[in-house]
Amino acid sequence: MFGASAAHRKLMEDLLFQEVDATIIPVDVAGIASEWVMADGASADRRLLYLHGGAFRFGSPRSHRYITAELSRRAGAAVLAIDYRMLPEYKVIDCHEDARTAYRWILEHGPDGDGAPDQFFVAGDSAGGTLTLSVIAWARDTDLPGANGAVAFSPVTDYAFSSPTYKTNIETDPFLGPELRPFVKIPRTLALFTRYSSGGRVNRSPISPLLGDLSNLPPTLIQVSRDEMLFGDAVRYANKAAAAGSSVELQVWPKLVHVFQAFGPDLPEATEALELAAEFIRAQVKSNSPNGDN
Repeated sequence: MFGASAAHRKLMEDLLFQEVDATIIPVDVAGIASEWVMADGASADRRLLYLHGGAFRFGSPRSHRYITAELSRRAGAAVLAIDYRMLPEYKVIDCHEDARTAYRWILEHGPDGDGAPDQFFVAGDSAGGTLTLSVIAWARDTDLPGANGAVAFSPVTDYAFSSPTYKTNIETDPFLGPELRPFVKIPRTLALFTRYSSGGRVNRSPISPLLGDLSNLPPTLIQVSRDEMLFGDAVRYANKAAAAGSSVELQVWPKLVHVFQAFGPDLPEATEALELAAEFIRAQVKSNSPNGDN
């Protein structure tokens, strides 16, 4: 999570050069290099802000084009992926600020010009899932329109790293296990590192969305593997949000890696998960449409 393990680097390298069946439109989002990802049939008025994962240290809109292109195609949405600031040059709080900037921007701009969307969603994976859950809570507390829904793949929700599965799933998580093992064994080192890198208090929102107010949030879908270290973060967030009265759905797969959705057509469960995410988005569109269209 803090450095790029060999497995993480290999995945990013593979994804970086993956061909996608979508139109890529570079765009400047208030100074943030970004891109629209438009599959055939995607609506410019159904917009989705995608926040990529990579431990706030690596990854880019390009590295996550498989996910963004599939969401665009399956959900019929224009997907905006931003290249937010990252460690070590910046702090995690800067990543959150860029997500907020993009949230404001997409409410007024589409791939075909200025204007508000008919429907608007936020999604992200891993660290991008953290940003997703944090930015929807932030928007609730401002005068900005709320998203129609949010999707988080394997989000980190508690940067105090207090979920039991950080220890119990360390042997079953081939991605995060090797990388986080030294930190899990020395919790004070982990706490000091996260406090320094975050630029904010890790025991409260926005750094740790689990530790904030989870009431009155948009409908949210969380997908996670039961065997990854972040399983506990997903379960705790879903339980707390539901207890606070927010609509949240938790989908769990066994024996899969962190952000397995990125493994594309070679993994049937990845295809299934992305279709379920798109189905969730279409359901929110239908529930908010006077004619029930999707």
